[in-house]
Amino acid sequence: MEISKGIEMLQLDFKGNLIHPVLIWDEEMVVLIDTGFPGQYDDLCIALGKIGVPISQLKAVILTHQDVDHIGCLPEILKECGSQVKIYAHELDKPYIEGQLPLLKDGHLEHPPKGKVNETVTDGQELPFCGGIRVIHTPGHTPGHISLYLTGSKTLIAGDSMYSVDGRLGGIHEPTTLDIETARCSLKKYMELDISSVVCYHGGLTHRNVKEQISELSQGL
Repeated sequence: MEISKGIEMLQLDFKGNLIHPVLIWDEEMVVLIDTGFPGQYDDLCIALGKIGVPISQLKAVILTHQDVDHIGCLPEILKECGSQVKIYAHELDKPYIEGQLPLLKDGHLEHPPKGKVNETVTDGQELPFCGGIRVIHTPGHTPGHISLYLTGSKTLIAGDSMYSVDGRLGGIHEPTTLDIETARCSLKKYMELDISSVVCYHGGLTHRNVKEQISELSQGL
């Protein structure tokens, strides 16, 4: 689904579980935000091919956090794209993504996906890609969870800080959130932004009355 020019929300189906990585591109840069579950590499390639941006053109992958449904195709992407692609993540989740520590929620996996993180990002950092991508550190779901604000289109890529249902924000998904209180505090950061659309990894796009919805979720936190 096209959100704005050069911004596409993907929809990948893993055993009935729909997830939504985001592709951002312009004439100089192709950026993928999150990579799907292990085993979804072919589906990811097909989805990018339909947009007309083959996966071989990727120059950056930004990981919102360490969970397996977000880093699942990282090894295949690194194998395909080699040194042309740079991997970005928060320093607090980096050792888990790189396999130095067992994944906090998926540590039972015998062979978890992993890959080198080339650049660590910090709260408030502006990545100079595709009109500007602002990093927002939103811990709680994991220690190094980040959200991304696309300044040109006023789009918030929320990762797993929130979920949505039928176009409406549902708040924090408590069963998969490691620190509920920290996650609630993280939502307050969104109140400082001028947001037109929100993409939740689980639930997809919300674009109606976004400010009001976020305000409601933030009240009483």
